[in-house]
Amino acid sequence: MLSSRKVLTNLPSSFILCRYSTKAKIDYSISEKAKPYKEIPGPTRYQLIRGVLPGGIFHGRSLKDFSNILREKHGDLIKLPGTFGNPDIVISYNPDHFEKILRTEGIWPFRRPLNSFTYFRENVQKEFYKEYQGLANTNGEDWGKMRSAVNPIIMSPTNVKLYFPKVLNANNEFIERIREVRNPETFIVPDDFLQEINRLTFESVVAVALDRELGLIRKNRDNPDAIKTFKLLNRVFQLMYDLDIKPPFWKIIKTKNFKEMMASLNAIQTFFEKYVNEAVESMDMSKKPEEQSVLQKLINVDKKLAIVMAMDMLLAGVDTTSTIFTGVLLCMGTNPDKQEILREEIRKILPNKDSELTVENMKNMPYLRACIKESIRLYPIGPGTVRRSNQDLEIDGYFVPSGTDFSLNTEMLMRDSKHYSDPLKFIPERWLREGVTEKSQCPAASKAEHPFVYIPFGFGPRMCVGKRIVDLELEIGLAKIIRNYQLEYNYPPEEVFTSYLLNTPKAPLRFKFTDVE
Repeated sequence: MLSSRKVLTNLPSSFILCRYSTKAKIDYSISEKAKPYKEIPGPTRYQLIRGVLPGGIFHGRSLKDFSNILREKHGDLIKLPGTFGNPDIVISYNPDHFEKILRTEGIWPFRRPLNSFTYFRENVQKEFYKEYQGLANTNGEDWGKMRSAVNPIIMSPTNVKLYFPKVLNANNEFIERIREVRNPETFIVPDDFLQEINRLTFESVVAVALDRELGLIRKNRDNPDAIKTFKLLNRVFQLMYDLDIKPPFWKIIKTKNFKEMMASLNAIQTFFEKYVNEAVESMDMSKKPEEQSVLQKLINVDKKLAIVMAMDMLLAGVDTTSTIFTGVLLCMGTNPDKQEILREEIRKILPNKDSELTVENMKNMPYLRACIKESIRLYPIGPGTVRRSNQDLEIDGYFVPSGTDFSLNTEMLMRDSKHYSDPLKFIPERWLREGVTEKSQCPAASKAEHPFVYIPFGFGPRMCVGKRIVDLELEIGLAKIIRNYQLEYNYPPEEVFTSYLLNTPKAPLRFKFTDVE
């Protein structure tokens, strides 16, 4: 096997991942009247630190509340001063700003890493990650070469056929699990149904990352390590908000939350490493290239790279997908008319309950994909994305120097009437092409004209590497549920999520699943 340095060094430094047209007419010049960077509105360093302490305006607030307070006070462009060694970050709520920043980021987009996560990999688990920090923690040419190596494998459409059967099997198990846990009289599932969703998403990610089936949905439910890990994963994203979004007091003194974070990441690492190593040891290396799993193909590039990527897929793929899937179910459960339209589409390819999904028969399901897109618009995974500017820019009349970190907040825009007609309504038809039957039923519904309002998986070379996998999980999961059940959610959907680093379900998910023919 070739060494990592040889393989990755030989990759072209000018690789192309997802190149986007720059034909849009954007003025990148800086006028003489541009106001200085220091005049961008925002809280002072003292106001920010005092605000997160007990009695402060931000104390105990969710990330969404924190963002709302800042926007109401300072507008659509806000400068948050750096604290405890962190650089400033500029928050924007304007898609014109997003476009200007993202279209100038170059082939190696810089994304500010999470400091607590970086500390864990550079100090607590230094030996394990000394060769590769992972895509989320790496920038520059090192990131580019890693992404160039994994892109053709993880994002390839042809690899869908390899893990489709196992993802489908996980969803078939989930359908049966719903029957087991729902109340036999009311058909309502228990308050902790989120744990069932977590098991489904974890099993699906394992199917892709490790080419294995763990049986955690039904067969091996009592695995104590798995139960502990699900809880730790959720807690980690809560802690990241405290350690990485708020001023990082832990850089001065190792706080209780910092110590909990390090312990949680260590426990998760131990659990994931066990399954990754087992998958590597049991791998059939005699398979033909077209039959090899994602993990095996990554090992052919470099074994350590493959192990780190598998770990990252498991770490990033559970809570994130569970959040999106919960939002999809909420939209279906509160919009029975749209649910019925979707069911009719699904029945065309699954006329009987024992009919099964295939890679081929799932290609022509536009309304299914429209429902998922619209659900993500209403219930996105988080506030947006982060990038570092690659050149001097003029933003809203202010000079912003190259190297400035930006937080591009798309979440609020996706519920804004400036960009969407009836923004709080679930209207999948807005995503259908003209001429599709269902589109004509909602002629007033439209998606945003600005292409940078809806970018839930990012943009350009640094677009989410797991997008294709998430799409597959959601499409199979939603198709199976709607074909088997009439789904209802008879509680206020706006009370389901809270926001930490990610939007996370907090309310009991009392869905009602009634069998359909």
